[in-house]
Amino acid sequence: MAESTAGTEVPADAHGAKGSFPPFDSSTFASQILWLVIAFGLLYLLMSKVALPRIAGILADRSSKISSDVAAAQKAKADSDEAIAAYETSLIKARAKAQNIASETRAAVTAETDATRKSLEADLSAKLSAAEAQITATKQSAMGNVSAIAIEATTAIVEQLLGKAPEPDAVQAAVGTAVAN
Repeated sequence: MAESTAGTEVPADAHGAKGSFPPFDSSTFASQILWLVIAFGLLYLLMSKVALPRIAGILADRSSKISSDVAAAQKAKADSDEAIAAYETSLIKARAKAQNIASETRAAVTAETDATRKSLEADLSAKLSAAEAQITATKQSAMGNVSAIAIEATTAIVEQLLGKAPEPDAVQAAVGTAVAN
């Protein structure tokens, strides 16, 4: 099943077509160009009316979503910065208040301690004065008793040694001289 054209024979394939490559066949160029233009036109219309508007819409949606997310992130950052500033301000105020309370408490405790100390010192001073006065009175009383006891003892000793009682004025003068030295 071979055909002959101008004296040359071209072998036929299984479908009975000639052996040349169809796009390179010059007899079909016009119909190929027509179908190319139709296919390109349909593809162009399909792309420009359906696919590209959808893609443009998706890109626009993504762009607006990204810009709104960036704006939300910036707002959240600004809010967190404000919250941090407010926290730091309240922390500074709290520390200052705590220091003031500590200072006031320290001053109150110091004043109370000073008042208590002064009161105790005054009480101790009064007790010391009273004790000194009592010691002085007891000493004077003891000294008066020592004189009387010394006079009695001297009189008894002299009476024991001499056998007779000495004169009270002489004994009193001798004891007064001895106590004064």
